[in-house]
Amino acid sequence: QVQLVESGGGSVQAGGSLRLSCAASGYTYSHYVMAWFRQTPGKPREGVAAIDTEGVTKYADSVKGRFTISQDNAQNTLFLQMNGLHSDDTAMYYCAQSIGMPNPLWYLSSNEYTCWGQGTRVTVSS
Repeated sequence: QVQLVESGGGSVQAGGSLRLSCAASGYTYSHYVMAWFRQTPGKPREGVAAIDTEGVTKYADSVKGRFTISQDNAQNTLFLQMNGLHSDDTAMYYCAQSIGMPNPLWYLSSNEYTCWGQGTRVTVSS
């Protein structure tokens, strides 16, 4: 059973940076996609960034140029470096892993992911 544990959230002022981590364990698939999603109350979960086992990345337009997704395969850890944070980035951030390789067009669709972490909260104050 896949387990995903996020960390690194916190409170930061606008313009600041945070680095989220997601420790993954228990999976046996050789091809998959890992992604970061975020959610605020009353809104659907939004795909932020994704990376597949080939290193192909995809970003939401709202974070392009500010966020960077990466993974350390040796340590089974996913990262999200967030720079230039602003108040709209305030949300609960979730790590997710797909089973298999969906079409890259759908890398930021929550429907493609079956394994989710518990989330880590990011608060950006202006």
